[in-house]
Amino acid sequence: MTTMTDAALAEFKMPDVGEGLTEAEILKWFVAPGDTVTDGQVVCEVETAKAAVELPIPFNGVVRELRFPEGTTVDVGQVIIAVDVSGGNTPAAPAAPTDASAEPAPAEATAPVEEAAPAEEAAPVGRQPVLVGYGVAEASTKRRARKAASEQAEAAGTYYAAAVQAELNGSGSGTAAAASGSAASASAASAATAAPTGSRPLAKPPVRKLAKDLGVDLTSIVPSHPDGIITREDVHAAVAPAAAPAPQSAPEQVAAEASAPHTAPAAAPAVGGDARETRVPVKGVRKAIAQAMVGSAFTAPHVTEFVTVDVTRTMKLVDELKVDKAFAGLRVNPLLLISKALLVAVRRNPDVNASWDEANQEIVQKHYVNLGIAAATPRGLVVPNIKDAHAKTLPELAASLGELVSTARDGKTSPAAMQGGTVTITNVGVFGVDTGTPILNPGESAILAVGTIKLQPWVHKGKVKPRQVTTLALSFDHRLVDGELGSKVLADVAAILEQPKRLITWA
Repeated sequence: MTTMTDAALAEFKMPDVGEGLTEAEILKWFVAPGDTVTDGQVVCEVETAKAAVELPIPFNGVVRELRFPEGTTVDVGQVIIAVDVSGGNTPAAPAAPTDASAEPAPAEATAPVEEAAPAEEAAPVGRQPVLVGYGVAEASTKRRARKAASEQAEAAGTYYAAAVQAELNGSGSGTAAAASGSAASASAASAATAAPTGSRPLAKPPVRKLAKDLGVDLTSIVPSHPDGIITREDVHAAVAPAAAPAPQSAPEQVAAEASAPHTAPAAAPAVGGDARETRVPVKGVRKAIAQAMVGSAFTAPHVTEFVTVDVTRTMKLVDELKVDKAFAGLRVNPLLLISKALLVAVRRNPDVNASWDEANQEIVQKHYVNLGIAAATPRGLVVPNIKDAHAKTLPELAASLGELVSTARDGKTSPAAMQGGTVTITNVGVFGVDTGTPILNPGESAILAVGTIKLQPWVHKGKVKPRQVTTLALSFDHRLVDGELGSKVLADVAAILEQPKRLITWA
């Protein structure tokens, strides 16, 4: 969403990145006033009530103003960034303050910091559709030209320098690498000569994030790249002299960061040694979860039924499928067969696949199954669903499950992937839990909880033997599903897992 306030200034508004969302929190800015942006470039990451989403800008120009700081919740339709699209030199406004105590700078302190990049010789190639409907254009890798150091220092002003320093170091971050060790001191001295006060070090957003996480001041680093760009290796080299002995070494920390899901770090409240309580604001995904669960629990009358079943044969089938050529490169686990068992049970008992229309006082029968899979992520619980799961073959279902889980772990689940679910599976067994009483996902009629699968003494063919056993729990909306129907669905799932050949005979 964009508006043109004059011939040179374009305003980018917070778009509705989901279906009917009203607000989103700005997690991180990837640009600052004075930066050159191109059509399709990601400028910020926001968190809605459903997921974290990266927002691309739909035009070329120079950032003049960021209207809100990181951590601010913004209503859909509000202007979040202003960009000069004239191609000329326009004064850049200060970045949105990140510290509530920061005082506004005098008007004369606001001046150009960096020149806009020259117009590219070749026009961008056609855009490709992305989540919020703008597009991704091929951007030039050429860096923008920079003014003389003395002009930058004079133009930036005290306020902008403080804002840049806060963006680089984070709230309360120290410059540990520049303050400790003779090597770091020498690096800081060299950097002071190369980059005067008020200039912004050249570094890509991932490098800035790494420096922020490690507590490194980018202004204290001498870039190794010939174009003056600070690299990840430069940041690691700067932090190495100051690394103190710890249970986890710096390389291990870096490896952990590389393997961790790509999510914005949550700002942990400062806690003193004698603090007895910590208050965490309820917003974003956590707020949406709370509202949805309260609405579901106090709207739909829940009934939960349980069954304990011998799944030894299912576990043997899982082992056989793992070496089957049809599943090469696919992840095969018990959840795959449990999902297929539920799909078969729904086909045998189609009345369970429905929703309640309160406004029209109607029961809406669904002739398709969008199978939801509850996934725990760093941002909270999300329930993406596999569209038209009923029509998928077993290998296709395995591929969809693998993609769904990996996307959720990376924190990249889109709002559309969480819309339109009909029935859901929640696998509490991965946490070593035997069973539970799950709450329905709003708008759905049933949810199946799967407990841990473990060896237990079990009567098999008249003898007590160790068998692989699990407990299933099915919660359903009693307005739609009576006890008989719910019992049939749960019994069918259990029967298939006990004798997986029923996947063929009941298909």
